[in-house]
Amino acid sequence: MGITVQTLTYYPVKGCAGTDVRAAQVGVMGLEHDRTFMVVDAVDGAFRSQRVLPGMAAVRPEIVDGGRALRLGAAGAESLLLAVDLDGERRPVTLFDKPVGMAVDQGDSAAEWFSDVLGEKLRLVRVPDGFDRDGWGETPGKVAYADAHAVLVVSQASLDGLNARIEAAGREPVPMDRFRANIVLDGCAEPHDEDRMRGLELGGVQLAHCVRAMRCAVPLVNQRTGRRAGPEPVRTLATYRKEPAYDNKVSFGAKTAVTREGTLTVGDAVQVRWYENGAPDPRRPVS
Repeated sequence: MGITVQTLTYYPVKGCAGTDVRAAQVGVMGLEHDRTFMVVDAVDGAFRSQRVLPGMAAVRPEIVDGGRALRLGAAGAESLLLAVDLDGERRPVTLFDKPVGMAVDQGDSAAEWFSDVLGEKLRLVRVPDGFDRDGWGETPGKVAYADAHAVLVVSQASLDGLNARIEAAGREPVPMDRFRANIVLDGCAEPHDEDRMRGLELGGVQLAHCVRAMRCAVPLVNQRTGRRAGPEPVRTLATYRKEPAYDNKVSFGAKTAVTREGTLTVGDAVQVRWYENGAPDPRRPVS
């Protein structure tokens, strides 16, 4: 039956819960609304993520009115409906200790809400109009406030293979949401086929490979509760997915750049035009 798009997810606020959609516009920086907001330290502008604040996973942002408003919710907290500010105060922000320009601060109400929920003095910021940030890898592309690449692709086959190993060791399998993918593929022949894909056509969109996705502590976080629930899946990944070129970090999924913008829908056929080393997809004639 071939490879198809199984799920589409964007994450409005970096590090917080995602939104599953049936269809998405995909621009040069990824799925529309993906990681356009970011939580930062109120003093130095350094980004915050589940690496240090796992409770972010249980914060549920919702894009409202086509992006003109943002609703924030979390268990035990009163929800906040925030008018998105595109012209407010600018503040310098950093990702992994590197400056990524001036961000648009979203005001005191958002700052107080996140500070109360997560227990630190925080601010909420948004990418400004005209934001231009380069990714890196085989196809650098452009990126908003994702770590370094526009679109994270994972296959169901990869998760099934991982969970088979976890269950064989007598432990509980993990859900796909631990890996915070933008696109999940169904129908791949083998686990980690996405590692080898170099040129993908999905609906009206084209993606190109950047790098394998290196994993940190985030997959240890239960994405429903916002609590650490390790050591899986990282313990099992470490038995067969260490990457010597990246200080023996473990990898899962592939990070990609957008090379043609367009519309993507769940169920769209996926054509892999090229695999690594220039090999064509053996299942598809090359025109």
